[in-house]
Amino acid sequence: MKNFKLKSVLVVLFLGTALVSCSNDDDKVTTPVEKAKISFATEVKGPATGKVNDELSYDVTYTPDTACGVFNKFTEVTIGAVKGLGVEVKYPSDVCTLQTPQPQKAVYKFKATAKGTFEIKFQKSETEFLIQKVVIE
Repeated sequence: MKNFKLKSVLVVLFLGTALVSCSNDDDKVTTPVEKAKISFATEVKGPATGKVNDELSYDVTYTPDTACGVFNKFTEVTIGAVKGLGVEVKYPSDVCTLQTPQPQKAVYKFKATAKGTFEIKFQKSETEFLIQKVVIE
């Protein structure tokens, strides 16, 4: 009986040790790191005129580098001394297995607080902007 009890205790200790040693101590949750990149605008559609304090919407078409790219925000870019807007797109850190990227649209909102003619510039390439002129009355 003592022999059976001793074997039972040893089996329980062995299994307990095996289960503890096989547990995953690296249970840290790692969030995938996304990277952001500027995509070039290919087309801008919207009103050419507006009124003071009215919000105008412009559809900006761009094509991300991969089909997994998702619009993040419009960000300020500079080409030479000229400032404009770039379409920032987020890409997952994982490999993208989707097919060829399709053109996507993002809406840019513009609200002028004074009368005048304004130029909204969206980065078209490394060296030039697409320019949307709007007259505010």
